[in-house]
Amino acid sequence: MSQTVAATGRPQPGLAGTLRRVLLDRELPHYPSTGKRVWYLAIVVAATVILYYEAYAPGSVSPLVLAHYHMTFSFYLYSTIVGSAFGAISALIAHLGDRIGRANLVVAGVGIVAFIQLFAVPNMPNEWTFVIALMAIGFVEGVVLVCTPALVRDFSPQAGRASAMGFWTIGPVAGSLLVSVVANHTLPIYHDWQSQFIISGIAGVGMFLVALLFLRELSPEIRDQLMVSAKERTLVEIQARGIDPKEATAHPWRQMLSWDLIGSSFAISVFLLIYFAAVGFFTIYFTTTFHNRAGVYLSTSQANGINTWFWGLNCIMLVVVGLLSDRLRVRKPFMIVGALGGLAMTIVFLEQATNPYTSYDTLVVITSVLASFLAIGYVTWMASFTETVEAHNPALVATGIAVWGWVLRAVVAISTLVVALTVTSVTTIVNQLPYAKDVAKVKAILAQHGALVALAQKHAALLRAAAAHPHNLAIVTKAAAAVGGLSNLLAIAKLGPQLSFLSTVGPHLVALQHALAVSPSQWQHWYWVCAAGFVVFIPFVFLMKGRWSPAKAAADLRQREAEVEARLAALRQAGASSTGEPGALAPQPS
Repeated sequence: MSQTVAATGRPQPGLAGTLRRVLLDRELPHYPSTGKRVWYLAIVVAATVILYYEAYAPGSVSPLVLAHYHMTFSFYLYSTIVGSAFGAISALIAHLGDRIGRANLVVAGVGIVAFIQLFAVPNMPNEWTFVIALMAIGFVEGVVLVCTPALVRDFSPQAGRASAMGFWTIGPVAGSLLVSVVANHTLPIYHDWQSQFIISGIAGVGMFLVALLFLRELSPEIRDQLMVSAKERTLVEIQARGIDPKEATAHPWRQMLSWDLIGSSFAISVFLLIYFAAVGFFTIYFTTTFHNRAGVYLSTSQANGINTWFWGLNCIMLVVVGLLSDRLRVRKPFMIVGALGGLAMTIVFLEQATNPYTSYDTLVVITSVLASFLAIGYVTWMASFTETVEAHNPALVATGIAVWGWVLRAVVAISTLVVALTVTSVTTIVNQLPYAKDVAKVKAILAQHGALVALAQKHAALLRAAAAHPHNLAIVTKAAAAVGGLSNLLAIAKLGPQLSFLSTVGPHLVALQHALAVSPSQWQHWYWVCAAGFVVFIPFVFLMKGRWSPAKAAADLRQREAEVEARLAALRQAGASSTGEPGALAPQPS
């Protein structure tokens, strides 16, 4: 490291050393104060929100993207599945955060995603390069979205873990809201799909600069310890002097690939099946399933209104339940309530699928309550899962979360494939929906010329022959007789453009009508699978660490605090005896 000599005669770091310290050396030598911890947590949460905003941006303009690249919905759907598979692989790579740190992985990942989003995706020449760019983003995000909850765990003792995880899990919800708000306000101005990637990419670059300059993390010696409450800060720093990070993180997979971690990761993944459906398909489901008494389907704006209530209540409940769980010191009862409530509301929700006249307000109430139960179960599971990982080895939190990230993305990929195979009407509806705008014109033609159109369709072969041989009297006479006379034949001939239009759009409208008819029952089948996910989730709650009783959890905390005080007293006495100075082992203030 280059150095210069200041007027004091002491060596000072040069420019290269300063840049390295600011941009790369992110480890904190001491456990930060509450204010600084909140600041670092805020950066992590903001990074998570922006990453999900960038990840969900394609969904806000998917119809425009499909039209621009002449891409089929099936191609888009299967590319999403492959992208989820890549995300599962990259989630495993994120376990390196236990050895090389989390912060630099987050900073680098946020920057890579932002620059791909801003410069690459809007300029892709064809559908293949477009989806490859999205897969690259998904791969990097798989790493970052494992490291960010690991950072949240590092900066939040167990006593406040659910609250911190509540804010972290707002990431996907706030990302979804941000996508909707930005798209609704900017698409009418810019009119092109590229604008949404450029705007989200600019936001990503801004987030990258903030993280680059200000994000820090705990040193391995500090983060590798279990910390139940902030009162243990002094003890954690003293004990850090005797920890060997390499030894603490040895054989990571052997320690983390355990039945309770894998099983609970799978359990929460199937618990969230209805959440995945909300992210990817609620808009098209609402607009193609429910309509008013006049037969007019819900508009995209109305569907987004339902989604806004869904995400908004979910967002609020994540924070509220996180605070309540920390206050009561328990997680498991909340997880059970979330699963049972989610099961009940999913059944209520799926029963509406075959009732197309379900009102907008009814859908808002049902989905909002469902979203609340999802939040109750998920935020407390996140807190409990990190505590279960810590029970195995607090030095391998990133590896434990990587197990969850891998399982989650694998389930997402498989579930998306199952949706594609189960709800086959989705592809047809998306591909044929552009022709829905022609329904009014078709109805007008049929209202005015319905009888002639029916004759033309019934005797199409004779009419084609007459048109091909207009001077063959026998053929023309036969065609005229079939349609009820020469006047009808001439009238049908004048309808040539309209008949051509009907023959072009007709098959598409018939396919769309059939898909709309079978879609509700197909969705209903999938929502029963989502309901089964809650049932599968419940028994795995019993594998996780933590108390059921708030009273027993409070007693555990009091016992832990007493043990910490006794340990600190012993260390201080030992330090005073060896140096003759009271408190010789006390850590330096941050």
